[in-house]
Amino acid sequence: MKTNGTLIKLDGITKVFYTDEVETHALSGIHLEICQGEYVSIAGPSGCGKSTLLAILGLLDTPTEGKYWLNGQPVESLSLAERARIRNREVGFIFQSFNLIGDLTVFENVELPLTYRGLSAGDRKARVNEALEKVGMSHRMQHYPSQLSGGQQQRVAVARALGGKPAILLADEPTGNLDSKNGEAVMELLRDLHREGATICMVTHDQRFARHADRTVHLFDGRVVEESVEAK
Repeated sequence: MKTNGTLIKLDGITKVFYTDEVETHALSGIHLEICQGEYVSIAGPSGCGKSTLLAILGLLDTPTEGKYWLNGQPVESLSLAERARIRNREVGFIFQSFNLIGDLTVFENVELPLTYRGLSAGDRKARVNEALEKVGMSHRMQHYPSQLSGGQQQRVAVARALGGKPAILLADEPTGNLDSKNGEAVMELLRDLHREGATICMVTHDQRFARHADRTVHLFDGRVVEESVEAK
């Protein structure tokens, strides 16, 4: 595992949801560091706060308390527009449900986030082609999501995340909607990307896939209860 300094640092992150005078403590005092080039899995039972933590890491949600630094920059001082810009440039998301747009081709789905950056058509095309090549889906670039298997759709979703050349890939149960064979194929793809230098943080409840990471952070009731390092 090659790492080059701290990419993400969380200090005392707490998240409380308020509904009908009920307080739900989703996260309680999370301390976490992720280094550049590291592959971290976040594991734990359903409802333990895994997805809430990932949403905060990806700037999709804000903590109730605590400090978050991304690439050395304090996140809480960012405006909504700055958060959106960093989310687009620094973070690649891979979701359980793929989240592809049905009436766009594979190429267009991967290209879409890049259009928000104002890249030239030539630059967008080069990045999309490179990303689809990496996930083995170049031959399907003119197909629509409905013409693809679940495993192929998830590969396209990975390509979409890669196209922006993010500082970190955040994967939320990336194998959750796949059979075991396609799940293994997607995990092998993530492993290859990590070997090439990608920083990955993955939420999973599947112990088989958690072992693919360098380090597993175990959550229970919104707290880190254990960290384990995988022997390679």
